[in-house]
Amino acid sequence: MVGIGPFVVMPLVVSYFHNGLFLWAWVFGAFTAFVDAMIWSELGAAYPLAGGTYNFLRIGYGPKWGKLMSFLFVWQTSIQAPLVVASGAIGFAQYLSYLVDLNFLEQKLVSGGLVIIVFLLLYRRIEAIGKISVVLWIVVVLTVLWIIVSGLTHQRHHVQIMPAGEESFFRYAFWAAIGQGSVKTVYSYLGYYNVCHLGGEIKRPEKNIPISMFVSIAGIAVLYLLMNISVMSVISWQEIKPGDKHLASIFMERIYGQSAGMVVTILILWIALASLFAIVLGYSRIPYAAALDGNFFKIFSKLHPTKNFPYVSLIFLCTLGFVFSMVFKLGQVIDSILAMRILIQFIGQSIGLVLLRRRLGTAGLPFKMWLYPAPVILSVCIWLFLFISTGWFALWGSLIAVIGLGIYYLTQQLKQNRVEYGDERTRV
Repeated sequence: MVGIGPFVVMPLVVSYFHNGLFLWAWVFGAFTAFVDAMIWSELGAAYPLAGGTYNFLRIGYGPKWGKLMSFLFVWQTSIQAPLVVASGAIGFAQYLSYLVDLNFLEQKLVSGGLVIIVFLLLYRRIEAIGKISVVLWIVVVLTVLWIIVSGLTHQRHHVQIMPAGEESFFRYAFWAAIGQGSVKTVYSYLGYYNVCHLGGEIKRPEKNIPISMFVSIAGIAVLYLLMNISVMSVISWQEIKPGDKHLASIFMERIYGQSAGMVVTILILWIALASLFAIVLGYSRIPYAAALDGNFFKIFSKLHPTKNFPYVSLIFLCTLGFVFSMVFKLGQVIDSILAMRILIQFIGQSIGLVLLRRRLGTAGLPFKMWLYPAPVILSVCIWLFLFISTGWFALWGSLIAVIGLGIYYLTQQLKQNRVEYGDERTRV
């Protein structure tokens, strides 16, 4: 979950608020993730299969609509997953420019090169990947803790939590800022459900999938809030501009000097690499699962002949991620990611769970969400609010879904024509 996201979106989130209440965007992001995790936990514990949402939609919507919904999910994933990869790579290149003076073209070359490195690291068996992940995670925790402790022990400014004077939680400006800011903070929390994409490779999934999500969200929310408080207690929020690319590095530089700024930059770059590592690992299993089921292009069902992992899917996601990292800007990528996910994955999955409960009941569920159906209703409302908050990118997300719908019916018609043609030749 912890990648380059919180470091690159922090100045953007602060800039949306003109009253210093930016912490509430991080609280709202954590609340969104927690509510949505109830849906993921119930589905993930009941159906621990490779592919996560693909299977949840296929099973939830039943024989008639399940194939369509699961295809639409894989279709949008094949575009937005490389965008996620690109966002991490672009953020990596931006922070590297603190250490090395890079022009625009050089930053693009760095972001593209990072995607290639991640691909090479993942081109191996899952057992080796697990060992690499542990090493990456240790560095992540130590870096975030260093930032938090440094800020809390060198406070220079008060960080506002509650409204003051004429300010209020019940003003349009506050909720407009929450909407824009939470698009960025939710992006930083994404990944809490990644364990569901690897469901078939998880021991005791009925317990470990829900526990891992809720513990991760709670722990990461605390870390993000403390990190924001720490940084903004040293650098006042009035100083922050949306284009500040090296906020954490400047923060450390002000406390300990330029050498510390360089060290924390290196650690943040390591975190970006760790995050990309986990993201690509999880997403590469989705087209593979769909292709095995006959609901995506057959070539994605291939496993490596000796290392037993979906290498075609991995190659495709990394290739497209490389292209996106070379073409787009970070802000565009982040808004596109969320706009594309909300309709099919988050809202579609919530509705699918309701349909599944009505059809099969709850007797055999290993995990049942609390206070059903309140979390489902609340989750759908929040996602719609965030979808609207993405602005023009909401149209982009809708357009991708419509194109996917057309491709689905076109491929289905071609399959039907081939079957009819085959039957006709048999009769002749």
